[in-house]
Amino acid sequence: MTTTPPRRGPRISRRAALGTLGVAGLGLWYLSRSGDTLLPAPPGQRIFTSPSTLTSENGQLELTLRAEGSQIPWRGGERFALTYNGTTPGPTIELRPGDRLVIHLENALDEVTNLHTHGLHVSPEGNSDNIFIGVKPGETFTYEYDIPSYHRSGLFWYHPHSHGTVAKQVAGGLAGAIVIRDSLDDLDVLTQSTERILILSDPPIGSDRGLLEVSGMSRMSGREGDAVLVNGVQLPTMQTNTGSLECWRIVNASSSRYYRLALQGHTLDLIGSDGGRMRNPRTVEEIMLAPGERVEALVTPGTSGTYQLQALDYDRGGMGGGMMGGQGGFGGFGGFGGFGGGNPIDVATMLVTGQPAPGTPAIPPSLAVAEDFVYEEPTSRRVLELGMGMGGGMMGGGSGMMSFTIDGKEFDGARTDTRPEFGVTEEWEIRNSSSMDHPLHLHVWPFLLADDPQAGWKDTVNVPARGSVRLIVPFVGLAGRTVYHCHILDHEDLGMMGTIEVAP
Repeated sequence: MTTTPPRRGPRISRRAALGTLGVAGLGLWYLSRSGDTLLPAPPGQRIFTSPSTLTSENGQLELTLRAEGSQIPWRGGERFALTYNGTTPGPTIELRPGDRLVIHLENALDEVTNLHTHGLHVSPEGNSDNIFIGVKPGETFTYEYDIPSYHRSGLFWYHPHSHGTVAKQVAGGLAGAIVIRDSLDDLDVLTQSTERILILSDPPIGSDRGLLEVSGMSRMSGREGDAVLVNGVQLPTMQTNTGSLECWRIVNASSSRYYRLALQGHTLDLIGSDGGRMRNPRTVEEIMLAPGERVEALVTPGTSGTYQLQALDYDRGGMGGGMMGGQGGFGGFGGFGGFGGGNPIDVATMLVTGQPAPGTPAIPPSLAVAEDFVYEEPTSRRVLELGMGMGGGMMGGGSGMMSFTIDGKEFDGARTDTRPEFGVTEEWEIRNSSSMDHPLHLHVWPFLLADDPQAGWKDTVNVPARGSVRLIVPFVGLAGRTVYHCHILDHEDLGMMGTIEVAP
């Protein structure tokens, strides 16, 4: 079963521009972005499959990840993708607190790459989660991560983080899940459920590497691909029994696409967010996942039947609203003023059959969770402003790219922007002065939402257009130098990233 693909303005070839429009002699580019029309799912049932899993033994896991371009199965033929060890997503890495993880990253791409363990509370320096390292084509680099004994269990993920090519490499398929397990995973409600990892992506579909090169407008809008996939498969079917229990761990591994998820005929019981389990489960009708965010949810299949997990329409804003000196910006040009107005997208199918399973555990009103990070009340306050502007590019005859900034500055890896004191808790107010949503991701140090701390520990939070959020950030456990940035990855590549150093 499929739905009519959403339409957000006229469809234009990914690689073609309609030319240059002379706007008062300024040469405004009118270029396409990908994702205006999604490919419909082919007929026939595709059974849900999980990525392969590599599990630590005796406190250690050592593996090789080979990043390369590959031809992979697609609709009875093949498509081009960037893969780890020949698959996309790559293998799931399963660890426990206190483990040591060693990854030999082999770069078989034709450009620099590296590796980021998104959400892990590990050192950002040396050969650990150091995103300032670049692995050149043909080279191998060995990463070593020491997982703290106090690390919370949860769903995390890995992907490239080489500045300037992050969006292209992630959209191409370079991503995989990391699961940390501890005694909380022995709860009856979890051991008696069917656990599934759902890695959501929306790659460009084509036969060669050229499909990874998108227009300037696509980059500025934040690219969206040609099909929504779960673990690399379009519209897979999850088969389950009436009255059984499902545990879904979901990661938004798309470069830019937001997923406002709802399951037909069912509610969802949230038990975990980015940084692990929540103390109090929440029953919700839908889940919003900005790029980079994760969630863990319990699902109790109801009456026999077929139900669609759908991505409902969400407007993440556009480059209108006065971006061009109050003249309306790009609004009205091929739908670039916003991303709303689409129909629901079928993401996966839940096929429910049979009789209710006996002895299914009830979802408890509260969960035993690991001790939170020990921290004091905020003793200092910091304001960060996410902004977009014309800069010297589009209007000044330069590269044609807009300026994406934090506190008015584009990213410079040689500059240190923020210097919190180790052991201190800060309150951060993130203000978004632009006309587009921007999900902010902070490496290494998880945070709480000041207005909703019961939502649990997070590392990525959406900051709505013309809005703001407040965070409680304890700089405890680890020191080092790393970054925070917009997780619409094209915006990160175009400058919306800052550096942070916490000295011991």
